[in-house]
Formats: sequence, C-alpha cells, structure tokens
Amino acid sequence: MARRKIIAGNWKMNMTPTEAVALIEELKPLVVNEEADVVFCVPAIDIIPAMEAARGTNIHIGAENMYFEEKGAYTGEISPKMLVDAGVKYVIIGHSERREYFAETDETVNKKVLKAFEHGLTPIICCGESLTQREQGITIDWIRQQIKIAFLNVTADQAKAAVIAYEPIWAIGTGKTATSDQAEEVCAAIRVCIGEIYDEATAEAIRIQYGGSVNGANAAELFAKPNIDGGLVGGASLKPDFGKIVNYK
Repeated sequence: MARRKIIAGNWKMNMTPTEAVALIEELKPLVVNEEADVVFCVPAIDIIPAMEAARGTNIHIGAENMYFEEKGAYTGEISPKMLVDAGVKYVIIGHSERREYFAETDETVNKKVLKAFEHGLTPIICCGESLTQREQGITIDWIRQQIKIAFLNVTADQAKAAVIAYEPIWAIGTGKTATSDQAEEVCAAIRVCIGEIYDEATAEAIRIQYGGSVNGANAAELFAKPNIDGGLVGGASLKPDFGKIVNYK
C-alpha cells in the first residue's frame, strides 16, 4: 500500500497569534489536498488560536517542541498533556536548531519520542548532517546513529506511526537544497536502518520527509522519489508558496 504523503510547515519563531490566524485564513483555500496530510507546526503561543482558525479544514496543528515530563518545576516548558488537551496531533522533536541552540542530544530526543507516543502524539523526528560531516563522507553513519538512539525502546507499532524528517543542516534556510538524488539516498538509508531495527513491514510503513529549502519549484521532483513521503518546510510554509508545495503534482 502506498504511503500517504505528509507535508508539514515548521513556522519556527515566527507569527504572533494575530498573524497566525491571518496566515491560516490566507492559506486555507491553497492547501486543500485530500491525498496528503497537511500540518502546521506553530509556536506554542499560537496553538490555541491556530486550532480555532483551522477548525473544519484539512489542516492539522502541530507543536514545534515539548518536554519529556508530565508536569513540574520546568519553567518555560510545555508538557505532552498540555498539547493533547489543546488538540495537537503532531510534535516536531529534535530539530537541528533545538540541538544546536538548546543543547538537545540524541538521548533527550529519545526521551521526548517515548513520551510523545505515551500520550498518542505523532512525533516528527528530525535528523540531519552538517556540511563538514557530508564533506567527510560520514552522512549515513551519522544519520543511522541519530535514528538508532531516537528509536531506542520504541515498539514496532509505534515506529510505524512515526514520521522521520531528514534535514541536511547545510540546506536549512540557506537556499541550498540537497539534490533529489542526494535526498533520496539518505531517506532510503533511513528506511533500511528502520528495517534493521524492526522489520520490513515497519520500514515500509514509516513516513520519511525531506526538509531543507523545499519550495514550490522543487517539491514535485523531491516528493516523486520512492522513499520521500513529503516535506518538513520552513520559510516557504509562511507564504502562499506553501500551497504549491502541498499541491505538488
């Protein structure tokens, strides 16, 4: 059975609550596609108004991060229970910016993945290599390590429901995109790795996105690859161009 595409926007630290509602109103008619899941992962303060604005549409609202504890003295953090109560279905975990600026590690990513599944949230688990790592020829080794630790103690049934986002760090926000062949090579290697951890059925079920300067002009070529099941889109998700990405055919 063909995997259903999932195209998610990662808004990052953009859009006030008022701006978020206006953007969703603008994008609503542009992102209608019954053949793909469409997700807007928005800043925490935007989740409630975004949920209201997207009600009755095909748009799912996701979070950009969460903590791995239920509640407690963790000033500034957001728990999975808060996200679930707000109606969130998806949460980005381990984005390279979280790793670089906020000291997240493969181990904390794993804790968050386990906690997301515990609460019925679908994690969008990010992985990716730096330009130095690519130039040194260790991309696949690096990605395999990230995946293996992220999925530690995750069951096969849980893994089937997960989303993996491959984002080469050197292509995020730079305007540089991995070629469709480069993106496919790594996404295929990720699927092989999942097959080694679990089995062929799990590897075939899991959805793997590409992210890194995806836009309306390159989406069709990227998403046509057999192991690329959609995209995690940054800057272009804040513009009408996101409609072209969602309706890439």
